[in-house]
Amino acid sequence: MLYKTTIKGFISLLCLLMLQLSAVAQKFTISGTVKDQKNGEQMIGATVRVTELQGVGAMTNEYGFYSLTLPSGTYTVEISYNGYKTLSEKINLTQNIKKDVQLASSDNELKEVVVKSEAGNHNITSAQTGVEKLNMKDIKDIPVLFGERDVMKTLQLLPGVKSAGDGNAGFYVRGGGADQNLILLDEATVYNASHLLGFFSTFNSDAIKNVTLYKGNMPAQYGGRLSSVLDVKMNDGDNEAFNISGGIGLIASKLQVEGPLKKKKSSFLITGRRTYADMFLKLSPDSSLNQNKLYFYDLNAKANWDFSDKDRLYLSGYFGKDVIGVGNMFGINWGNATGTLRWNHIFNSRLFSNTSLIYSKYNYVISINSNGSDFNITSRIEDWNLKEDFQYFLDPKNSLKFGVNTIYHTITPGQITSSGSNSINEMGLPKRYSWDNAAYINNDWKATQRLNVSYGLRLTSFSVLGAGDYYNFDQNGNVLDTMHYSTNQFVKTYVNLEPRLSASYVLTDASSVKFSYARNTQNLHLLSNSTASSPTDRWIASTNNVKPEIADQVAVGYYRNFDNNNYEFSVEGYYKNMQNQIDYKDGADIYGNALVESQLLFGRGRAYGVEFYVKKKYGRFTGWIGYTLSRTEKQIDGINNGDWYAAKQDRTHDVSIVGIYKLTKKWTVSAVWVYNTGNAVTFPSGKYVIDNQVAYYYTERNGYRMPAYHRLDLGATMQLKAHKRFTQELAFSVYNAYGHQNAYSIDFRQDPDNPQATQAVQTALFRWVPSITYNFHFK
Repeated sequence: MLYKTTIKGFISLLCLLMLQLSAVAQKFTISGTVKDQKNGEQMIGATVRVTELQGVGAMTNEYGFYSLTLPSGTYTVEISYNGYKTLSEKINLTQNIKKDVQLASSDNELKEVVVKSEAGNHNITSAQTGVEKLNMKDIKDIPVLFGERDVMKTLQLLPGVKSAGDGNAGFYVRGGGADQNLILLDEATVYNASHLLGFFSTFNSDAIKNVTLYKGNMPAQYGGRLSSVLDVKMNDGDNEAFNISGGIGLIASKLQVEGPLKKKKSSFLITGRRTYADMFLKLSPDSSLNQNKLYFYDLNAKANWDFSDKDRLYLSGYFGKDVIGVGNMFGINWGNATGTLRWNHIFNSRLFSNTSLIYSKYNYVISINSNGSDFNITSRIEDWNLKEDFQYFLDPKNSLKFGVNTIYHTITPGQITSSGSNSINEMGLPKRYSWDNAAYINNDWKATQRLNVSYGLRLTSFSVLGAGDYYNFDQNGNVLDTMHYSTNQFVKTYVNLEPRLSASYVLTDASSVKFSYARNTQNLHLLSNSTASSPTDRWIASTNNVKPEIADQVAVGYYRNFDNNNYEFSVEGYYKNMQNQIDYKDGADIYGNALVESQLLFGRGRAYGVEFYVKKKYGRFTGWIGYTLSRTEKQIDGINNGDWYAAKQDRTHDVSIVGIYKLTKKWTVSAVWVYNTGNAVTFPSGKYVIDNQVAYYYTERNGYRMPAYHRLDLGATMQLKAHKRFTQELAFSVYNAYGHQNAYSIDFRQDPDNPQATQAVQTALFRWVPSITYNFHFK
């Protein structure tokens, strides 16, 4: 009954909005695409403004398309984008007009280091809270580990976004776990966005055009995770001229080739990257080292074609792999593969559509050679996704988005292949199948001159499918009964309605207050036996026992700009209530366990905090300061006597300071300092001896803290002599410049000199890491 009522409500809202569309048929529309004059790249978030009508305008969508409907008349239309010259033109609007625009770079482009690539006061007028946008030009001078420019590491310098730590993949957003972030690369899900255990991200910055992070209050077109959406868009490729660029670093090199397939009509992009630490190992005379493997590689490729003024086709893909091996005895490799086929179609001057067929896979393989027998353990998660998205530009005050998508998930928890004595044996855990469907509608509404509202609904249906056995358990985790389902038979279906609302009220031209509420649900969950994330962590889907995680987040904020938008300040508070949170029984074993659900406990969680942010956007000196004060807690029966306890990602204080100074036309220097409270961990509270063996006694889950983490990074970039078609630079950096030994892990062992005493042994990964990288661009 609830299901039918929900469907009716959703359809009624859609019909109501469709009726609104017919009321504006007498007006005329100017529409088109905005591109970079230099390379033909479509520009996301360019501002289109009518100077005669205060507050009337539009922004280009993720494909560079804009639409503005106005009464007939003569208007001055201005199109602008940070770092580019503003284009102004008189338009006599007596009929629908298609106006494609190309913007040229401004002379002061190098003086700008901007975190958000939009209008100077967009942070004031936008209804959205908790959103951050990056352009690749924004991060080129920030010092990072091994000199590799990194989108993920830059995002972790923003308030509300926390690094998982040295040697850990993933990141935490507003108290959520690492698996509660939806990471998209050209709409395809990336399940593990890191290389070399988190020291590099999967995103090669040379291949990326635009990055948007929503910290929980995302629009209705996004779903499937509780904490955030990281939406990454790849470059389309230069459709004007061929380019070759690359970089050579101490442990990694990269190369990019792009150019037109047909000038101004189609283009391609191919970017590759590889580390070569394994090559240095091969130079060692020690046979125990030169047989080892330690490297990663990745490849981005994209092509697009303009078939007509109304149709454009995109094909993009990513493939990456990490390889670690110890001789012939042990090895592990893991990686992602994605593919996206997209068709953009303009039905008319107001209606824009995007149809996408998307493939995504993450897998890992563990290889073991023991006594002449080879064992391979394989695990993977694989998705096929079909999406249909529409955007209707109703009038200057309303922009409507609606659509559907359907995903078929296949999870292989663990497949074991063994060979020996000329025979091959296969066994493993059963595959799990699920069908994930969603429909959404969202409207961006300029209610008044001062009030902007974004509101929407998302309806999700997640079905657990056969074939396979599913179980019911008692409170002790024992199997009560077993149910067998045939192929594609429905085991359980969860239906959830997710309302979304964001609003901003402009107090003055330089200040505003904002409010937002969002409900999100999540049906894919990541299980890990360790405190640090690992590429072998196990994904599971919701089942008859594991319910969807649900989060309701409320956020309020105050935003203020100073000195003609040169400085930005914001303070934003949030509270997030979470249902069906997952944790593990004491001593839980999740690897190789077909009854893994019996090892899990379920309860509720809460996360709350306040984020402070101040940023200088323009001039020779730029940068920002971010500070987050927060708590993240869980309450689960069976853990800590049912009392609230800190989640492992709970950190009270998190500080980041970024400064970039342009000394001369050739030299730019930068520095980053970070500090955060140590993660919550479970340490032994005592010990006892059984049969001459020491056993540790644990009392409280996550009742202790790792030491506080802090680090200073320094960087400098020197522009080398440029030629007509060739530019080059050297980038220097020192990671952890003052050599603080941040704890990666703390282990406890018996003191060899005093058996009655216990030693706490800290392991640190890096003292200081200098690097130098040579980057070049040839056109």
